[in-house]
Amino acid sequence: MKPEDLGWNPFFAEQFIPFDKKGFLPARVVRGEKNYFRINCQGEELTARFAGRIRHKAGGRSELPVVGDWVVVEAQGEGRAIIHAVLDRRSSFARNLPGRRKAKGQERVEKQVIAANVDLVLIVSGLDRDFNLRRIERYLTLVSGSGAEAVIVLNKADLCSDPQSCLAQVQSIAPDTPIHLFSALDVEQLQSLTSHLTYGKTLAFLGSSGVGKSTIINGLLGEERQKIGAVSEAVGKGRHTTTHRELFVLPQGGILMDNPGMRELHLWGEEEDLAGSFADIEEMALRCRFSDCGHRSEPDCAVQSAQNSGELTVERLNSYLKLKGELGRLRPRR
Repeated sequence: MKPEDLGWNPFFAEQFIPFDKKGFLPARVVRGEKNYFRINCQGEELTARFAGRIRHKAGGRSELPVVGDWVVVEAQGEGRAIIHAVLDRRSSFARNLPGRRKAKGQERVEKQVIAANVDLVLIVSGLDRDFNLRRIERYLTLVSGSGAEAVIVLNKADLCSDPQSCLAQVQSIAPDTPIHLFSALDVEQLQSLTSHLTYGKTLAFLGSSGVGKSTIINGLLGEERQKIGAVSEAVGKGRHTTTHRELFVLPQGGILMDNPGMRELHLWGEEEDLAGSFADIEEMALRCRFSDCGHRSEPDCAVQSAQNSGELTVERLNSYLKLKGELGRLRPRR
């Protein structure tokens, strides 16, 4: 396997020149464990730990290696290596770390990078009890600030009484985003995703537990690589069968990244990220009388006018205001 098979390109090659002269090797982090990483270095998987000075120089957890990173390593023999540096990322998506501790009476915020160097994010939603437009909007906002593109996957169409209605609802909030509707249990239906599988490009899956991410990956790989668990009939929630992030090279070309389902998704980003997930409201806001309009009770508010006329639903406006407030409160605490 060549580095290009895992997404190596001139962006990383240029950064690596000084390290190449010192005899180091490039590798990509393909799996993260609690105390170590699995990396692919020149086609061989090695177990790696990072050198202590990486932690010392890091400005925070977000600067430490994560799955998808390209790293500078020194092979040590017996299947082991030391990571000496992390190359700059082309893209990364992050969240505000859940379970935040309090310091001096205030919530502590901390950036957690979920994955790095992803070109395309597939947001997977199940058309069973998991279907939730507001959650999809939150995922779209996350991807908007990451540097990656988004695709929406509506899975489990066979378990939905009116899948076309769900499709129409998603199209109404994401008219410019590609959307795929299918049942992942039918391998033939998965072929609609092959147009996104480009050599050297990395695709990541995001979604709640039980939406079928592992089923989709197994179908694309053509083998049972990921464990699949049943969704609880009592609460309609999936069990965490995927417990770590991992990269898979597809036979059709491209690299897939599976991610554990996330029960909490606290955004980390800027208010400007809403331009990608709420472009319709952002455009309406340009017609408001005041540039700092809060879109609640201000006079001549174009957004409120659109809501009153039925052009904009109350639910979508409330979702926008909620996420805008969340990102606005985050800024001074970062």
